[in-house]
Order: sequence, then structure tokens, then C-alpha cells
Amino acid sequence: MDFSAVTRPVERLLATAQNGLEVLRYGGLETGAVPSPYQLIQSVPMYRLRRYFPPDVRPGAQHPRPPVLMVHPMMMSADMWDVTREDGAVGILHAAGIDPWVIDFGSPDKVEGGMQRNLADHVVALSEAIDVVKEVTGRDVHLAGYSQGGMFAYQAAAYRRSKDLASIIAFGSPVDTLAALPMNVPAGVAAGAADFMADHVFSRIDIPGWLARTGFQMLDPIKTAQSRLEFLRQLHDREALLPREQQRRFLSSEGWIAWSGPAISELLKQFIAHNRMITGGFSVHGDLVTLSDIDCPILAVVGEVDDIGQPAAVRGIKRAAPDADVYEYLIRAGHFGLVVGSKASTQTWPTVAQWVKWLGGEQMPEGVVPMEAQPANHPEGGVSFSSRVTHGATAATEMAFGVARSAADALVAANKNARTLVIETARTLPRLARLGQVNDHTRISLGRIMSEQSRSAPNGEALLFDGRVHTYEAVDRRINNVVRGLIDVGVRQGARVGVLMDTRPSALVAIAALSRLGAVAVLLPEADVAEAARLGRVTEIIADPSHLEVARQLDMRVLVLGSGGPLGGPSGGPLGGPSGGPLGGPSGESRDLHLPQDADVVDMEKIDPDAVELPGWYRPNPGLARDLAFVAFSEVGGELVARQITNYRWALSAFGTASAANLGRGDTVYCLTPLHHQSGLLVSLGGAVVGGSRIALSRGLQPDRFLQEIRQYGVTVVSYTWAMLREVIDDPSFSLTGSHPVRLFIGSGMPAGLWKRVIDVFEPAHVVEFFATTDGQAVLANVSGAKIGSKGRPLPGGGTVALAAYDADDDLILEDEQGFVRKAEANEVGVLLAHPRGPVDPTAVVKRGVFAPADTWVSTEFLFRRDEDGDYWLVDNRSAVIRTERGPVFATSVNDAVGRLDAVDMSVTYGVEEGGRLLAVTALALRPGGSVPTADLSHALNELAAGCPPDVVHVVADMELGASYRPLIAPLRKAGIPKAARRNCWYFDADTGTYKKLTAATRAELVSGAPADESEAR
Repeated sequence: MDFSAVTRPVERLLATAQNGLEVLRYGGLETGAVPSPYQLIQSVPMYRLRRYFPPDVRPGAQHPRPPVLMVHPMMMSADMWDVTREDGAVGILHAAGIDPWVIDFGSPDKVEGGMQRNLADHVVALSEAIDVVKEVTGRDVHLAGYSQGGMFAYQAAAYRRSKDLASIIAFGSPVDTLAALPMNVPAGVAAGAADFMADHVFSRIDIPGWLARTGFQMLDPIKTAQSRLEFLRQLHDREALLPREQQRRFLSSEGWIAWSGPAISELLKQFIAHNRMITGGFSVHGDLVTLSDIDCPILAVVGEVDDIGQPAAVRGIKRAAPDADVYEYLIRAGHFGLVVGSKASTQTWPTVAQWVKWLGGEQMPEGVVPMEAQPANHPEGGVSFSSRVTHGATAATEMAFGVARSAADALVAANKNARTLVIETARTLPRLARLGQVNDHTRISLGRIMSEQSRSAPNGEALLFDGRVHTYEAVDRRINNVVRGLIDVGVRQGARVGVLMDTRPSALVAIAALSRLGAVAVLLPEADVAEAARLGRVTEIIADPSHLEVARQLDMRVLVLGSGGPLGGPSGGPLGGPSGGPLGGPSGESRDLHLPQDADVVDMEKIDPDAVELPGWYRPNPGLARDLAFVAFSEVGGELVARQITNYRWALSAFGTASAANLGRGDTVYCLTPLHHQSGLLVSLGGAVVGGSRIALSRGLQPDRFLQEIRQYGVTVVSYTWAMLREVIDDPSFSLTGSHPVRLFIGSGMPAGLWKRVIDVFEPAHVVEFFATTDGQAVLANVSGAKIGSKGRPLPGGGTVALAAYDADDDLILEDEQGFVRKAEANEVGVLLAHPRGPVDPTAVVKRGVFAPADTWVSTEFLFRRDEDGDYWLVDNRSAVIRTERGPVFATSVNDAVGRLDAVDMSVTYGVEEGGRLLAVTALALRPGGSVPTADLSHALNELAAGCPPDVVHVVADMELGASYRPLIAPLRKAGIPKAARRNCWYFDADTGTYKKLTAATRAELVSGAPADESEAR
């Protein structure tokens, strides 16, 4: 009799019970597997360095193999590389002739101080491990990392600028983290959530190993449930389970370790909220690092259905490292399947071994292809939900979820613009609301805003300089120390103190300290220090050592601050020094300025801030909106003119810039504009401080330094003034290859032709052009950048503006029948008037009863026209209109028109007195190899939106620029009417309305004011 029908179920039940009991007791089935042998090469608190299958080092032993150093992610054990000896990474690589090494960061909750580790600690430790491997093997190292371990590999490679690295191999490691997030979470939502979690959650708690495991499994719940069900179904068949038991135990319990809160916070803030793997400028122990410094070969292993390291995010390395040869290997696997499992053992690791050999001169591995370049706005999305479902579920489930995902994708696409608008509005409205509440008695100043930022984000990155990063707390401490130093030397509230310093951190600190004290910072230009000091009524000067001798020429006391260190202190000193130390250097550190005994100079770096007793009158940040805060200078008609800037004027520009440019903590503003220039103080510095953005300062404007620093610092916003960017993009050595992080250029005065070239070179970035009067009553901004050359529209939160109809011939503002000023029609030239908010500059032209009885308006004295869409275009300054016999010539309109010609680099228009009459002359500087056909010139100037074309147009070899990069007109005007030339000089023929070549005869006629001899003219 056959009893199998009865005994088999019983045997199966008994086997299930026996195996289940073993799982309950030991956490899994005993496989008898032993780990691969390894030698512990180095053991320090931060890591242990393993060398698997240590070689025979006796003389005559085998030739050393190429080393591969493998890096695990923070939440996963280093044993992941050796889950099974036969199918694990180290075993397969060793069998293929590779020397496998593993860095083990250990479990931080079991190491003293481990839960205080941050991201930078891991990067620096990995860099040290690379040095050890190089020293032991004598060969360059192949650096391989999985998931976050691959991010560590990229970061360490950038940190050491690829030194001693043969290649980088990254498995499912995201670089452009916001390009595609797990579960297709919208980037705007993820960035905000990451910032919040970093500041308010993981700054207080850590993640234990069990929570890391649960979170990982929740990312693919279907696959997790499927694996557990399959295990239970086969629990009776021990032999079927044993081959995968090591992997199952690793994923279910043994492979997960704790994750320190500081490391999570830094990951969320730097690489998700601010996405600095792709933009650059992430901080490693104060050093600024960018992936663009990587130049060794890179292999990115991409999981086709990887929902954590999604293909779009992984492929960001191509843009982030433009100087590296980047390859990819596509495998249809999920995140963990890239490195562990059947596909990893048969595809991933053999390919990695062949990659290493290929770089050593052997055949290229099959399936490895160069990664294609993708633009920053590439539409590739994340791994769709349907793809993930296909990978681990039935066809019916796949269809259901596919339909759901398609509907969800359509909904997301339909609401993308609305979501962006909501996010930007939420950031902008509080700023505009605060600006709208400002009145004469409101306490607001630069020093006050910096104090607020320090309180809200003390560990936030505030200042970048010389490759180092300084926090708000450190900068604020330095400012307070300088305030104490100023009090110690007798500077009081309301004092006018000159600032003569390079655009360095010490200059920024000095200006902020004067603001916090309530004194007035008089920003002295280097070109005419004595005259500026006289006009600004300066009583003493703060200077850096490089300007000390210039400052000593003036008959006043000089306060010396800064000596090349990060914030004015001795190089390498802390930001403010320890208790008892000088203002910027370490305790007891000093320097010698080599001054005579009778020199009226105070070295402020020798003052001990802790020893200064604050007087009873001192209150930090006492400045009211109406109070004078700064004095800047500009040239008008070749003469230096002082411009008084109140706290209200500064706040209006600062808040307006932050709102128009949508500046936030994720931005880095590159302040190229000198701080003594109004644009640098009001736009770049002011906007960055209000927006909470990082401020990047440079040692000078040079093309090679410009590119290096925008990538190193992760610059998203570049400030400019006038033709400053011409010095970069028109330099023969300038070459922009690969991607860049810049999204905006902000400033004022950029010529139209240069504007077009800038956006062509730095696509997809655009320009936000500002126009602001000195008193701040009128502020315009071209936020969209759609109309090149336009000054845009009034900023929300700023003052109300209007255009008063204007007669340029008689220099009169026109009135209507009732005697009120008539408003200019569309495209009619008018004087820009501003309805005053806040204090009115006593030197301003104030008009009353303008559009209504008893109303008050301030004339800006600038001429504008407003097009049909409501955008404002600068025409000229009222006092600069060139009134020729043919009619008024508006210099700015002419310059905009000819500046749009491709061959024109820069242009200026000016008046010249000749033969008893005033002639308008336009000078052109051409781009290298450029020429201007007469027909193109005539067409451009016949299409002027306002005014008459100039009498003479000529080409000059180059144009001299002033300190603010504005073309200097005085040398050109002094030269008079240009000499007749065959190809590069034209005059306007009023009879035909076109330009013709200027001959000696026509020039003589222009100069004398009388008709030339007819035969000579012929």
C-alpha cells in the first residue's frame, strides 16, 4: 500500500516546522558559509580598511593586481560586498584578477562619537583610505561605491581632485538628486521637505538600523512582500532556500546599521535641498568642492528599474563632471540588485572586472557605452511606477498601476506651473509684506538683517572665499568683534567712516559692523580717494593693509583691518578668535605693519574684543529706515558726485532683488561687483543677505578664475555692472565646456549686445536687469529677461512710478488743459516720476500738484518710454540729451540699437561742439574679426524707437572702461569729430535718411558748419 499521499504532507509539515524553528532561534537557516578572508590594513576610530584575499608578498610572488576600493552607504554594513563568497563582489573580483579592498565605517551607534559623525567625516576618511591603498599597492586606485557610497566616491574624488585615482565606478548613485526622486516625488516638494527635516528633525534624532531597514523595504513594498511570501512557501525545502539564504538574512536583518543625525542632515541639506552634487560648492570641513574637478574615467552602473538611484539622477554625473570621460552600463535590475544577486554576479561584477582591465589596456567590456550628454532641462523622468510594478508584480497589477501612474503623471504635468508659482509666492510674499510695512521709524539695516539670518540659521553657510566656507554664526561673531574694536577706538553712532578695502570678507564685515554700530560707511573708490573723502565728510578711514599707504596720504586716522585671512584676521586664524584673541586671529597672534612711531594708525587686529567694555549708549542695529547708512560715489560729467543711501533705500533694493531673483538658501550669489559700487552694495550683497543666500567673493575678475569658482562654489546667481561680463566671455582664453550651475545674472547697465552674448553662452541662464534711482524711490526690474535691453516694470513692494509727457526740444514737462502734468502715451518719451515712500532725499527734485491737487512726486530726471505691454525702456538722462539741429538724439536708444548688431562689442554716444553747433557722435568697438556693413548700420538707426540718429558713427580700436566697467566718454569727446576713413567712419545723410562713408570733404563741412566746396565734395 502506498502511504505517500499521507506521509508527504506530514513530512512537509515537519520540515516546515523544523526550518521555521531554526529561523526563529537563529534569525535564519544555518548555511555553513564562511566569509572571504581579509587582512585589516588600518584601523582608526573613523574606519577600518580591509584587504580581501591578501596577496603573497614574498619575493618572486605574482605581479600586483589593480586595486579596487569599495565603499558602502552609511546605512548598510560593509559586509554587503561579501554576502556570499562565490557570488559576492570581492570573490568575483578576486577570481577575475582584481585586488579587492573595502572601507568599513562600522556601525556608528557602537563607536564612541559615531553618532556625531557628519557627511564630511566620511569623505575625508575615504580620501585617507585611498592614500593608504596607494601606498601599500603602489598603484592608482579604482574607487567603487554603491548608492550613497558612490556619492562618497564622487565627493572624495572631487575633494582630492582625482589624485591617485584610476577610475570611479558608481552603482545606482544619484548626482542630480532633484532630477528624479523615489516614488516620483516633485522636486519642489522634496527640496522643501529635505530642508525642514534637516533643520528640525535629524538635527535632534538619529536613525537606528531597524528603521533604516524598514525605510529601504518600504520603497518597494511589493518586492518585499513577494520575497517574504516566496520564503514561506519554500520553508519546507531547505535545499532550495540555502543558495539565497545569506542574501535574505543580510537584507532582512544583518545588513543594516544606524545612521547618525548630523550625517543625514548634511545629506538632506547639501545634496537634496540644494542639489550641490550637480551645482557644485558643497562643503567638506570648510573646503568648497565641486565634481567638475574630477577628471578620471567614470563608469556609472544604471539600474533600469532602480527607484532609488533613478537613471535621470544617476546620469547627472555627465553634466557635473564635464572634464571626465563618463561611461554607463545599463542593467535591468532594482537598486540592491545592482550589486547583490544573480544579475550582479553574472553581469555587474564581471563587467566591473573587465572595465578595470580595459583601462589597463585590454578589451572594452560589452555593454559599456559613453554616456550621452543631456541638457539641464532634459525631459527624462524618473523610473515610472509601472516599470517598478512590472519588475515585481503580475500583469494585471501592472496594468492597473500603469493606468494610475499615467493619470498621476498627467495631473503632475498639468499642475507643475501652479506648484512652482505657489512655492515662489510663499517665499516672496513675506519679503514684500515686510517691505510694505517699512516707514521712517522702522528699524532696518544691513547689520540687523545679518543678525536675523544668524539667529535663524547659525550653521547656515554665509560666506565663501578662497575655497573656504564660513557660517552665519562665524560671520556674525566677527562683525560683533569688529564693532567692539570700533567702539574701543572711539567710533560712535552717526560717525562717517571711510572704507577703503578690496572686495574681500574683511570689507563686507567692516561695512556690516558700521551698520550694526549705527555709523555711516562712506565707500571710497580707489580712483579719487581724497576727493571722495572730502565729499563724504569722512573723519577716519578703515583700510586693509594693501591700501594703508594710500589712506595715510589723507590727514586723518587710519584703522587697519584684515591681513589676508578668511575674514580679515591673520590667514588661517579663526573667525573672531578664541576668547582673549585679536579681532580676527588666534589668541596671541600678531603682525607688524612696519609703521613709524608717530603714524596715526590703529591696527584693529590687535584689539582684544573681550576686553572692550560696551558703553551704555550702545544698542546693536539702531538704524532707522530714514537714517543715512552709506555714501557711495559716481561720476557725472567727469566729476565725482556723492550719493547718499538711507537704510530704506538699501532695504528697497535688497528686498526687491531677493524677490525679483527669487533668492533663497539654495542660491550662491557671486559678488563680482566692487562693494564700493552701488550695484554691489544694493543688489548683489543686499539681495543675498535678505535671501539668506551664500555670498561668494573673488580675488578678481579673470576668465579662468571665473569658471573655476562658479563651479567650485556652485554659483547660481552672478552679479554684474555695465560691461563687466565682457571681460570674461570675450577673452580669447575663455571656453565654457560642459554644464554650469548659473541660473541668473543680476545687475544693471548691461549693453544689449553683451546681454545677448551672455545668455547664448550661459544657456539656459537669463539676465535680470535692474534700474534704481539713488534715493530708491523708483526701482524697475526686467525679471523675465524676454525683452533684451528693457528695464522691465516696477518691483512689487516698491514705489509707484509714472511717465510725465516730455518735450525734448524745449526740455519741458507737458501739461494738459487743466494744468496737470500729462501722462505719456505708449512709446512716447517721458520723464520718470516716482511717488515717494519713505524719506525723500533733500537734493531730489520734488514736484507737487502733478496729476492731482496736492499730490507729491519726485522727478528721477531719467527719460523712459513705456511700450504697449507696459515694459519700460531707458531713453536717456534728461541732462544728457544731445539737441542737434535735426532734433534730439537719445544716447541710450542709439546705443541699444547699434549694440544689437552682431559685430558690435560696445557703443557710446556723446555730443561734440564743432563749428558753433552740437553734433551727436557714436563710437563703436567691434568684436574680433567683426565689420559693420553700411546698410546694416542705416537699418539699425532708422528703426530707433525714440529720437534722431547720430550725425557721425565711427569705429574705435577699443574703449577704456571705468572702475565700474562703464565706457569712458571723456577721452572720445576730447578727440572731437573722427578723421575721415575709408571703411570705419560714416555720416548721416539727411536727404536720403541713410549713412554714407565719411570723406574729408564732408568732415570739413561738419567741423566748419558750412557747406564744402562742391568739387571737393565730389
